[in-house]
Order: sequence, then structure tokens, then C-alpha cells
Amino acid sequence: MEPTRDLLTRMIDEARAEAATLEADLLSLFEAARSSNADDEHDPEGQTIAYERAQLTAVLEATRRHVSELQDAVERLDAGDYGVCEVCGNPIPPERLAARPTARRCVTCA
Repeated sequence: MEPTRDLLTRMIDEARAEAATLEADLLSLFEAARSSNADDEHDPEGQTIAYERAQLTAVLEATRRHVSELQDAVERLDAGDYGVCEVCGNPIPPERLAARPTARRCVTCA
């Protein structure tokens, strides 16, 4: 299971780095909007800033969820439950785990 742990750890590190970059981008966007006098409702540029802020926020939240799912996968690995469907108790096929290392359910139960 060491290769699996290494893969999950590497994925966690990458996702955390992505989240940090997104957080910095979002902070920069907030700072730029704060120093601007753009009116989101009436200024076409303000609408662009609002849209970009919404997109960055959504991607950041998805990335944070992914980090959490990866950490849960490591906990399941430590507990000996990794690769076992949480619904039916059957093994999750290796192909599914290769495609989706955070899978909690087999294809049938998904």
C-alpha cells in the first residue's frame, strides 16, 4: 500500500499548492476590487470582476473538498478500509481506484 500512500500524499500536496495559489489569486482580486470604484451592477468591468470572483471561489471550494477527500482516503488506508466499498463491502476494482483514488464505492453502488 506504500505506492498508494505516496500517490495520495503527492496528490494532497499538489491540491494544497493549487488551493494556496487560488487563495492568493482571490485575495489579489479582492484587493483590486477594493481599490477600484467599479460598480458591479452598472459598470461592465464590475460584472467581469464579479464573475471572476465567483469562478475563483467555486474552484477554490472544489479544491478544498478534493483535499478533504484525499485526506479521508489516507485515513481509510490507515484503517485498512481503502479500496472497500462503503455500501456493499466488496472490493473496489483497481481500475476505478486508479481513475479515482478517492472512490468510496464500487461502480455498482456509486
